[in-house]
Amino acid sequence: MQKIVIIGNGVAGITTARHVRKLSDDQITVISGETDHFFSRTALMYIYMGHMKYENTKPYEDWFWEKNRIDLKKAWVKSIDFDKKEIQFEGSESMAYDKLILATGSQSNKFGWPGQDLNGVQGLYSYQDLELMEKNTTGVKQAIILGGGLIGVEMAEMLHSRHIPVTYLIREEHFWGNMLPEEEATLIDGHLAKNGIDLRQQTELEEIIDNGNGRVKGIKTKSGEIIDCQFVGLTVGVHPNLDLVKETKVETDRGILVDENLQTSVPDVYAIGDCAQLKNPPSHRRPIEAVWYVGRMMGETVARTVTGNKTKYQPGVWFNSAKFFDIEYQNYGTVLPGCPEGSGSFYWECVDKEKCIKIIYKKDSLEVQGVNLFGIRNRHEIWNKWLTEKRPLDYIISNLPEANFDPEFFKHWEGEIQQKFNAEFPDKQVNVRKKGFLEKLFV
Repeated sequence: MQKIVIIGNGVAGITTARHVRKLSDDQITVISGETDHFFSRTALMYIYMGHMKYENTKPYEDWFWEKNRIDLKKAWVKSIDFDKKEIQFEGSESMAYDKLILATGSQSNKFGWPGQDLNGVQGLYSYQDLELMEKNTTGVKQAIILGGGLIGVEMAEMLHSRHIPVTYLIREEHFWGNMLPEEEATLIDGHLAKNGIDLRQQTELEEIIDNGNGRVKGIKTKSGEIIDCQFVGLTVGVHPNLDLVKETKVETDRGILVDENLQTSVPDVYAIGDCAQLKNPPSHRRPIEAVWYVGRMMGETVARTVTGNKTKYQPGVWFNSAKFFDIEYQNYGTVLPGCPEGSGSFYWECVDKEKCIKIIYKKDSLEVQGVNLFGIRNRHEIWNKWLTEKRPLDYIISNLPEANFDPEFFKHWEGEIQQKFNAEFPDKQVNVRKKGFLEKLFV
């Protein structure tokens, strides 16, 4: 029996622990100083908004860990001696390991702005950040958020739920403009405005202003504008947490470098999740992918390797999902802000400007390369199958109803999408979906 130690109790670390237990009788210890138990990090916003309590965010009952012989240790790791295979905690306690999995996650970015360490200025990543936000936003009359990404829009919704006015500064011309094509980004711009968010495009931060007592009282933009506020959310992305491997023999770049088996440069030491950087990523994937499902897949993969079945990490088709206030977003495959050379795009937008679909395809063969969906739910397994099989655009448009899984009695939009396709591709006509009996009655 070997001793497997996992540092980090997020989705990557916990998936590893669960799958190691399924595959072996090895001793498993999960270490985290953040919380006693695994919780859903994406649900932090709902705790703040009053929709959930912390205990509701734990996917497993507290008895699960002992029943499955997974030891949990709440502690902060101070250092690791990779030669001795020993972990040193804050204090004098230490722990030996046979195999070590680093699942240390991410840290919020800061870029050296004057005033970034003032009270009332923070990011949002950990449970401790949530507790700090509770404290920092008490009595706040105006908030500033900096950074047009997913954490920023979550923070905006959190503050909006407590009727705290939000001014949202982004460098780009549109929200999430470095990731979304212009049509989709414009749609989200409008939705943020509809929800009362003061979105300031192409606006950059110069400094955060001190009230003289170590707390924020406002910000100054690079154009010289002063905006009063009592809270600043710094949501300009995250970076891999390398604190435990700095100045050690573990090779790093932006993240902890790992091979195709997720092993680091040190024998018996692996890195997974947000902190890991693939040395040789597949052509359709990025070296660092800080999303929950990547952590889950890496956890499943490394569990097989450390229990004796050496397994390559093969992530397959990219997918992601998010929520922008009331609009759900799904992405499968590759959809870049600009359409690549040799590719075309098919775009449909609902008249309510809260639903759309963008499909990228190769012009020569019509093979679909990726899709963005806003306000329309589609099945992951169907899109994964279509993209893996390299299905052409006309096939996918014809079979689009098969992918839909909007709730019952929701209006289906596939017929309108198919009509637009037929208008744009007269030589590739598809049958247009007709309304069902219940739709005619209730929608």
